[in-house]
Amino acid sequence: MKAVRVTGYGDVDKLELVDIPVPEPEANEVLVKVKACAINNTEIWMREGAYGSGTKSGWRPEGVQFPRIPGSDITGQVVKVGSAVPQSMAGRDVVLFPFTSSGESGLEHISEDMSFIGSEYDGGYAEYVVWPAELCFDMPLPGYQESAVFSVSGLTAWHMVNQLQVQAGETVVVTGANGGVGSLNVQIASKVFGAKVIAVIGDLAGEEKLKELGAAHVVSYHSEHLAEDILNVNGGPVDSVLDVVGDALFDTSLQVLKKGGKFCISGYAGGQQTNLDFRTLYLKHITMYGSVLGTRAEFKEMLGAISEGRLVPVIDKTFPLVQAKEAQVYFKEKGKLGKIVLLP
Repeated sequence: MKAVRVTGYGDVDKLELVDIPVPEPEANEVLVKVKACAINNTEIWMREGAYGSGTKSGWRPEGVQFPRIPGSDITGQVVKVGSAVPQSMAGRDVVLFPFTSSGESGLEHISEDMSFIGSEYDGGYAEYVVWPAELCFDMPLPGYQESAVFSVSGLTAWHMVNQLQVQAGETVVVTGANGGVGSLNVQIASKVFGAKVIAVIGDLAGEEKLKELGAAHVVSYHSEHLAEDILNVNGGPVDSVLDVVGDALFDTSLQVLKKGGKFCISGYAGGQQTNLDFRTLYLKHITMYGSVLGTRAEFKEMLGAISEGRLVPVIDKTFPLVQAKEAQVYFKEKGKLGKIVLLP
């Protein structure tokens, strides 16, 4: 089979196209013919060593074992089942829950042995992938591409909104609202939880599309008065901020939050380190959350919302698998709206 592997930490030259044997499913696994694999920050950061350095970069303490096939937002068709898997699974169109864990229900995403597909296991930048049968769910939409854009980004966004216990009628600022997680934060906060969303993007050419996704207001981070813009459109401070940008918008986020407000971060597109005056936190009674991925229960809830049409896929562009390098370079460009998808 054709596959793209990461050979070590570095730039896109560390991605190599190879021809390797099709993997065999173990007893409790299935073999999935990959039909689509959406790109996430996580495989970019894994390649760049952004989770650490040397042997310490990865989701597990021992780090990534190279070469590794990346890719975690995977849809496809089950073409072979392991000896302990019912034969009835063969032929099913599935979306893959992206990690294994021994953690108990509701805590599996913070278990010490949480291991991620595309980092600790070979992932979806390939024509085939093996994965535990119990972690393969029926696709929420008929199309492979459309169903592939939700797994990691959608689960991350769902958990962010759910963790803040966003209430109907509250106002939520979403940074990076044009990206994979951000565009889903807009949809989930507004269309599932009933919040009023203020979306923050760079180019206001995407304003109408974001309003279609559920944003009540759209503002540009290029404004010299961004905090004032947010406070003006809302008529005062906001209840929560869902952030995937980090340093570049951190001060603004805390400035526009009300007393007793909540801040949740799950990314750092605008810088992974910042300066923090602790007085801002305690004088405004701000609660801060770190968030990544989510639980199996949340994944199932999200798939249900997609099936019901409350969440819609947003795809910016597709690339063939052999253009994985070009796809990752394009992924890092600004101004996109939605997900980038690889097609084996």
